[in-house]
Amino acid sequence: MRLINSIKNVGAAVASYILAMLIGIVAQSILVRYLGIEYNGLNGLFSNIVSMLSIAELGIGSAVVYHLYRPIAEKDTEKIKSLMGFYKKAYRFIAVVIGIVGICIIPFLNIIVGETTISSKEIYVIFGLFLFDTVCSYLLTYKRSLLYADQKNYVINLIHILYTVFLNAIQIYIIITMRNFILYLIVKVIFRILENLIITIYTNKKYPYILEKNIEKLDNDIYKDIMKKVKALLYHKVGGYLIDGTDNIIISMFLGISSVGIITNYKVILNAVSSLISQIFNAITASVGNLLVSESKEKVYDTYKKLSLMNFFIFYISSIVLCMAINLIIKVIYGGEYLMGTIEVCVLMTNFYMQGMKKNIQLFKEAACIFYEDRYMPLLEAIANLVLSVIFVKFLGIAGVILGSILSSLVVFLYSYPKYVYKKIMDRKRREYIFEQFKYLLIFIITMIITIIIQHFIKIDNDLLNLFVNVVISFIISGMIFIIIYYKTNEFKYYKGILFDAIGKIILNFKEI
Repeated sequence: MRLINSIKNVGAAVASYILAMLIGIVAQSILVRYLGIEYNGLNGLFSNIVSMLSIAELGIGSAVVYHLYRPIAEKDTEKIKSLMGFYKKAYRFIAVVIGIVGICIIPFLNIIVGETTISSKEIYVIFGLFLFDTVCSYLLTYKRSLLYADQKNYVINLIHILYTVFLNAIQIYIIITMRNFILYLIVKVIFRILENLIITIYTNKKYPYILEKNIEKLDNDIYKDIMKKVKALLYHKVGGYLIDGTDNIIISMFLGISSVGIITNYKVILNAVSSLISQIFNAITASVGNLLVSESKEKVYDTYKKLSLMNFFIFYISSIVLCMAINLIIKVIYGGEYLMGTIEVCVLMTNFYMQGMKKNIQLFKEAACIFYEDRYMPLLEAIANLVLSVIFVKFLGIAGVILGSILSSLVVFLYSYPKYVYKKIMDRKRREYIFEQFKYLLIFIITMIITIIIQHFIKIDNDLLNLFVNVVISFIISGMIFIIIYYKTNEFKYYKGILFDAIGKIILNFKEI
């Protein structure tokens, strides 16, 4: 059952995000071409600011989902009702806090945005819509967590497909015909509310007992554990924002809002690819949570090793292909005037790879709800990131800000993950994890250097043909290196067996037809 749910969740998630990725990139391209790079930069900057406000969530959602795994498995409806009742009250309080803090930020927006031709009045209205969208989400979104915990992610993703198609179609129409960014955001808010309402209605019908009024008070031990994890998650939320959310603010203040617009173009593509891949891991989080409470450490470690190789393969191939292709993609979609240099691209792709390599260990970390033990690590990483980014931006520009993120991530790769997650869950020696990650990184860097050298010898005038050739060559090179190194491992043989079985079944079904 765990495997079936995982396959359903992965399939729906991948389909949903491929569609969202393609439509999102088209919408972003039209936004840049019709409204200009400054609106694109403002869009990226305010997205970072509202993500900062989401620190107020404190990770309550993750803590509640963790405590939902067992009562769902045991069909303990009373405990589920108690957890969801607590969750509802908590999110209402969070929505109020986010609204108040967001209003307090408004007087400082001109300082944060820096030099721009966009009027102050319009900036205030745009930020207000971003803020309203975030507040409404917290008032309506909490019930989807029950679907996540019950391994029903595919339902959410199918609804999200419809949301994405209709929203982006209308937004593209508005940009092309009216060139009105404010109306563009208003439509986004309306559709976000509709999406959450549909998911809420579905959840109410699927689990009608959550509408019952006779809700027992949440068990004191569970409440204390949630509060303990929430206190720890505060550090993770603050640290996570400072790591991921301050880059655009630093770039805006030191290099200008136009530079934010340029890096945002690249991030749209990278985030789209990362989000697509993340759906694979998000879709199996509940299954891993179930695994951790029902299987031995040996079984858990075996599953980790298989997922670890999959994690590396996906981000290794993706990073190498994007390293050779992303400037051509930017040129085709947004125009040649918004390109970054080779050094900036290499640094950006190295950061993309390293952030991607956190997915597997983070999957087990979240499934086991390990937040208290390493609560100080995100702050340490965030401080290192902030200091290094501010120092390097003066000498290396955009590349310096990204380099700060790369170096600061060594805090978790060399200390936090091996000590607090790998050793605790798998009961293995920490140096095994460090060696594994170092080996992966070395393979990635060597492959990236090889592909960059080869790319300099490719001279094709047609951009689309050039893009196709670069993608094919980088995929073949990285794929061959991966197979040569890992084809003898048990994990590789496991996936090869799955692939051959699937091909065999397809051939058999075809013959029967």
